[in-house]
Amino acid sequence: MIKLVGFWVSPFVLRVSWALKLKGVEYEYIEEDVFNKSPLLLELNPVHKKVPVLVHGHNVIVESFVILEYIDETWKQYPLLPQEPYDRANTRFWAKFAEEKLMRNSWTAMCSQGEEKKLCLQSALEDLEKIEGELKGKGKFFGGENLGYLDLVLGWITYLVPVWEEIGSMTILDPVKFPCITAWMQNFLNHPVIKEDLPPREKVDAYFQNQRKEYAARMGSTNTG
Repeated sequence: MIKLVGFWVSPFVLRVSWALKLKGVEYEYIEEDVFNKSPLLLELNPVHKKVPVLVHGHNVIVESFVILEYIDETWKQYPLLPQEPYDRANTRFWAKFAEEKLMRNSWTAMCSQGEEKKLCLQSALEDLEKIEGELKGKGKFFGGENLGYLDLVLGWITYLVPVWEEIGSMTILDPVKFPCITAWMQNFLNHPVIKEDLPPREKVDAYFQNQRKEYAARMGSTNTG
């Protein structure tokens, strides 16, 4: 029995769900309340206490990058990572770059104001420019004609960044500046596996509106503490 413990809007969970579906692996999904963590989550992931968690028989695997590689090595159909060692290393590099740089900068730009917002937005645009360069000449996806590891890792851009742009009154995904990413987004969102497994836009909007308010409240209490 395969189980995936997750949270409905989490990009880290969704990339694991997409990988399992691409490979045709059936699993049971268990929704977790990440704001009131269950005994199950604390038992399965006592170190980080976060989702996603993949349970495969007696094996418990945590951290989405690690889970994706585990899935790819366990179920050989529909390979996600490239076969060549250099290409695999390059894929891992860009996955880490997008997570540590673009995601953080985009999120902070949405939540913040003033100079901090300006700096984070500029950094996010520079990050995206680098990813645009990596995508050039690749085909429909980073993995060529088929969705691959890097597409799944960067999939959050397609459904979260438009929401963050709207909430933060900013523009990151300029189609003129980033034509390759714009085309990739359309291809990604139109893929049957992705289409059927995206959270509702209105629900995502409401969730991140609330997250932004909480961020502002935390920053306010920090500045006045």
